[in-house]
Amino acid sequence: MNMMHTIVIPMLAGFCVFLFGMKAMELALHRSVGQHLHSILHRSTATPVHGLIVGSATTAVLQSSTAVTVMSIGLVNAGLLTFPRTLGIVLGTNIGTCLTTELIGLNLNQLAWPLLQASLALWLLTVFALEMRMILPFGFGKAAPLWVQPLRNGAVILGGFALLLIGIGLMQSISPAIQGSGFFKLFLNRADDSVLWGLAAGIVLSAAMHSSAAVISIIMGLAAAGAMPVEIGIAVVLGANVGTCVTTVLAAIGGTLSGRYVAWSHVILNVGGAMLFAPFVIELQHVSAWISESPSSQIAHAQTLFNIISSLIALPVCYHPKLKNLRLN
Repeated sequence: MNMMHTIVIPMLAGFCVFLFGMKAMELALHRSVGQHLHSILHRSTATPVHGLIVGSATTAVLQSSTAVTVMSIGLVNAGLLTFPRTLGIVLGTNIGTCLTTELIGLNLNQLAWPLLQASLALWLLTVFALEMRMILPFGFGKAAPLWVQPLRNGAVILGGFALLLIGIGLMQSISPAIQGSGFFKLFLNRADDSVLWGLAAGIVLSAAMHSSAAVISIIMGLAAAGAMPVEIGIAVVLGANVGTCVTTVLAAIGGTLSGRYVAWSHVILNVGGAMLFAPFVIELQHVSAWISESPSSQIAHAQTLFNIISSLIALPVCYHPKLKNLRLN
């Protein structure tokens, strides 16, 4: 019962607030620019480099690499995009998703409530503007001002980010209780012996939560509280990047062969990258420590370095003539 109150309930509450904030941001951002994304992806993927840039940008905007990858699968299944054109997008999604963890690594938790209050004030301003349009005689029947919808979307994005920070704070509050648990000590001992334990934990958690950002945020919170060594946290991060592929593979089930190729290229990128970096977790931690002294920032930087280097290593492969000219039914 004590574990329920000190770990499970705060963890679930923080996780729900975190996911709600992420979804609010994703929906508001998609409402702002989502209607243009299909045409952008179709017109701006002539080369893998173009696709990488577009994939990075759209993922940073939508705050979800899975959303962009699934959208690409949908375009391929519909015949609006060819499989070779999606390769750069897949590489870019891994880079763009680092924005969330880098923002979290700035330790902006103290700004959470002021940001939430500011977002609520902006949202109420849009409500007031719409109500005045209906109440005032000279405003009745007129269209809403052009600035109302962008401002409302901006308020929701700001509020979503504030909720994301609040959720992280709740999840971080369980660190002392986790440190004292026997199971966690056993996991740390095992992970000290083999990096595979950290990788496995990241894969399972990310596959279960369908969000690598949520898993990485939890790990960053534990590292910031001193409950988890940074090198073990980095191993979990590598696994989380693999676990997030599960959603993409599920989205490709029942689609075309080209769509399934997109999903499996995402799997190959993340699994290959994790296998490449697994032996060098300590070195990755040293490089991250050189950039920042904060444990949570070190994990965020490790995630960014891992994704950027993995994508750049894979980029020349996308220019192989057989891939470039590949045509699938």
